[in-house]
Amino acid sequence: MVSAVALATLMAGGLVAQAANPEVGGAAMFEDKNIVENAANSKDHTTLVAAVKAADLVSTLEGKGPFTVFAPTNEAFDALPKGTVETLLKPENKDKLTKILTCHVVAADAMASAVAKMIKDDGGEHDIKTVGGCVLKAKEDMGKITLTDEAGGTATVTIADVKQSNGVIHVVDKVLLPKM
Repeated sequence: MVSAVALATLMAGGLVAQAANPEVGGAAMFEDKNIVENAANSKDHTTLVAAVKAADLVSTLEGKGPFTVFAPTNEAFDALPKGTVETLLKPENKDKLTKILTCHVVAADAMASAVAKMIKDDGGEHDIKTVGGCVLKAKEDMGKITLTDEAGGTATVTIADVKQSNGVIHVVDKVLLPKM
């Protein structure tokens, strides 16, 4: 009986902890700040923030939304072929960078539970159309949401449901790429 009570207490405590916004990149994420303000505080998203600035998407992602952003980490950008990020950040590649970044943004506030329900309702895979015109294939794998991009790469949501004043961020471990 005592262990059942202890287990129930532990589980309840875990559920309460999940309701709070998770930390990202060692920084607190605040529901009253927008996507750019929160991402700028994450040490794991400095490359993403630099890319958003280079693509002139700051004002868009600070806007009303709602947006869902699948936010690749610095490690995800580092996994691209050597020199790719540096090349994309050059002014002459702004259009290509913008296309890649907008393939990480959905014009909706899609929490992980809603995405999981859409996946289930669609028989195990749900197409997500991004503001960049890309179609991501969402699936659930061992309790994690995965996204397959148009180039065939698959990203896993590593931190879900980071609430923002203008939407939600889901941290992903790969950069999602459009068909080129």
